[in-house]
Formats: sequence, structure tokens, C-alpha cells
Amino acid sequence: MSHNHSHGHGGHGHGHDHSHGDVFHTHAPIGKMKLAFFLSFFILIVEVVGGFISHSLALLSDAGHVLTDIAAIGLSWYAMKQSLKAPSEGYTFGYHRSGILAAFINALSLILIAVVILWEAVRRFQAPEEVGSTWMFISAGVGLVMNLYLGLGLSKEDNINVRSAVLHMMGDAAASAGVIVGGLIIRFTGWYVVDPILSVLIAVLIAFGAVGIVRQTIHILMEATPKDVPLNKVAEAISAVPGIHGVHDLHVWSITSGRNALSCHVTLDGATTIEQSQALLREIEHRLLHLNIGHCTIQMEDDRHPHGNSILCDGAEPEHDHHHHESHDSHDH
Repeated sequence: MSHNHSHGHGGHGHGHDHSHGDVFHTHAPIGKMKLAFFLSFFILIVEVVGGFISHSLALLSDAGHVLTDIAAIGLSWYAMKQSLKAPSEGYTFGYHRSGILAAFINALSLILIAVVILWEAVRRFQAPEEVGSTWMFISAGVGLVMNLYLGLGLSKEDNINVRSAVLHMMGDAAASAGVIVGGLIIRFTGWYVVDPILSVLIAVLIAFGAVGIVRQTIHILMEATPKDVPLNKVAEAISAVPGIHGVHDLHVWSITSGRNALSCHVTLDGATTIEQSQALLREIEHRLLHLNIGHCTIQMEDDRHPHGNSILCDGAEPEHDHHHHESHDSHDH
């Protein structure tokens, strides 16, 4: 008789996922994100037109920053809509990671935009162009007012997607304010070099934000251990359950931002009954919920089951398992 026991969602973990889902699946932020998406498009058009009329690179850079807003809002909106789709046989974890993949591609394109702005700024330092400050005021003013309206209107939402988009909007409001200040300096001093200086600052702002997104998305796509989940504490929490002798082959990863999953093997006494093992599983799930892990798959083994001493997966394990199964078959009656 095999003493292995696999487990997916227990009753406890399942309930936790639904409580998370209330925040994740709520329809109110989706409507607000849709409004923010189209209003940001309007800001983009105003700033691009204003930038070409006034010859202001700072204003065009700010338009580039608005493009980062549109991407962030669009991705949040898309991710929130995708999370409503039920898992399928082809995508058993659902579609949560589609937003992460899109964020990665988006961030790489933002770094390219920042490089283009810096390239144009260097050219303008060498040969400053005359800039019309009136259009800088009008276009940047529209951007400032709308971003503050959207950012403050969404700032009370708990959703992690919405929060990241709000940060983009507030950053863009600050960039628009900077362009307005630059327009004032140009109006009163005629010092046109202020324009490329501002555009460099905005390009650096875009690049820093984009690099941060790239790092976060790579972390998730590489199945890395979530930064808010200390692996040693997870192992300790499982091992501390009375009746659990040890834990190995431990993996913790994120399906998407804020949705963590775990799989591991635990060892226990070979005399443990199925009923007793269910009580142990429920206790492990309960402890893992407090470490922000809502989906767990736990394989139970008795102490005689061959395994390494490390809590991490042993590289030589497939061969090890092969020998184990052969010996197991030879003892089968």
C-alpha cells in the first residue's frame, strides 16, 4: 500500500481564495479603470498635438509618460477582466499571468521610449530649439488636472492593480507640473535649454519605473519565491504541525502578483490513518494562509520513503525515485 497522499485545495484554502476574489473580482474598479483608460488617451492626444505645435520635447516626453499610464491602466483593466475567466483544461491556473506577460513586454517598450527621448534631448542640448510656452501651459495643464482627478478618484481602491496604476497617474501629474514650471521659466527668461533638461528628467522617471516593472515580472515568470514569503518560515510552519516529521521538495511561487501557491512533500508516521492525515492537511493549510499562501498541493509520505535532507528539490531525485519504484514493485504481492 502506498502512503503517498496528494492534496489540492482544501476547504480552508478554497474559502481563502474566494475572500481574496472579492477584492480581485469586484466590478466597480473595472468600470473606473475603463474610464481612466479613455481619459488618459485624451490626455495623450492633447499632449502630442501640443508638443508638436510648441516644439516642446518636455511635453512630448510627458506624452511618453502618459503612454506608460495608458499601458499600466490598460494592463490592470485587462488583468482584472482576465481574472474573471474560469480556469480551463488548457489553463488550469486560469488567466491571471497574462497581465504579467503583457507588463513585461510593455516595460521593455517603455525603456525604448526613454532612450529615444534621451537621444533627442542630447541633440537639442547641442542646438536648442525655440519653444512655444503657451501650448506647453495648455497641454500640460490638461494632463495635470485629469491625472489628479483620476489618481485621487481611484486612490481609495484596495486592488493591487489599481494601486499600481494610481502611482503612474500621480507620477504623470508631477511630470505635467514640471512642464508647466518649465513653460513659465521659458516665458520669462527665454532659456530654451530648460525644455531638454526637463525631458531628460522625465525620461529617467520612465526608465526607473520600467526597470522596476521588468524586475518584478521576471521574478514572477521565473517562478521565484515571492518576496513577502520567507521560505524558512514556511518550512518551519509546516514542520511545527504535531505529527509532521519533516518537509522536503518545497516550492513556493506566484501565479500572479499577490496570488501565491505551494507544493511540497511532508513525512509522517506510516501508521497515520487517512482521517488523521486530513486533519494534518487542514492544520497546514490554516498556517499557510497566515503566510499569504492560498493554494497548496501537499504530498504525504511515511518516514521510510527515500528523500534527501534538504527542504529544496534534490537534482538527483528523478533517478532516485526510479530506483525507489523498482524496489517498491519488487515488494508488491
